[in-house]
Amino acid sequence: MEDRVIRSARVIGAIALVLLGIWLALAWNAPVERTQGIVQKILYAHVPCWLPAYLGFILTAVGGIGFLATRDERWDRFAFSAAEVGVFFCTLGLLTGPIWAKQAWGHWWVWDLRLTSALVLWFIYVAYLFLREFAVGSDAARTLASVYGIVGTAMIPFVYYSVDIAGGATLHPENPARHGMPAAMGWALIVGLTAFSVLFAYFVARRLDVARLEAQVEQRESPA
Repeated sequence: MEDRVIRSARVIGAIALVLLGIWLALAWNAPVERTQGIVQKILYAHVPCWLPAYLGFILTAVGGIGFLATRDERWDRFAFSAAEVGVFFCTLGLLTGPIWAKQAWGHWWVWDLRLTSALVLWFIYVAYLFLREFAVGSDAARTLASVYGIVGTAMIPFVYYSVDIAGGATLHPENPARHGMPAAMGWALIVGLTAFSVLFAYFVARRLDVARLEAQVEQRESPA
């Protein structure tokens, strides 16, 4: 699996580049929202960040399960690569959100349930990355990191449904797709979600290649 993912990186990257161009054109030409103005267009970047973030953390769990079942280090590298890219997109989501929030709410950040739970999710997988870094050369530490990465996914549905759980006691809006939106806005959002997901796949493939090279260097430098 690792070799196939890495070999497909160039094709995935080309597809991502085309989709990103289409996404930018659609977002640029989408109508300006009456109340919030031009700043509302950050929606087309903010929302698509979260799908690859969730995918990254879910694939971290998949890689962890694969490693625990087979003890094959390729699964461990896959889990780490997915987590690193997932954290990258999660970070983008947390950075773009306040830019939108400042205009919509008058504050860069509020401690409502959606924002707080998303920040907790970020901390969980940043901690996973640190834990995994200390696992170099240690099978027991890799096992612990795998279990941690699997358990961490329990936070994802809590973040996604946090607005519903809060019962309206939150400033964060519900998923706009639930209430519908103009076709031009909807297409910009859909293409953005697709483009960011394909970009996620490209980043994982490239990071996996780097992880494999790092493992080869580590093996050569380790004492016989």
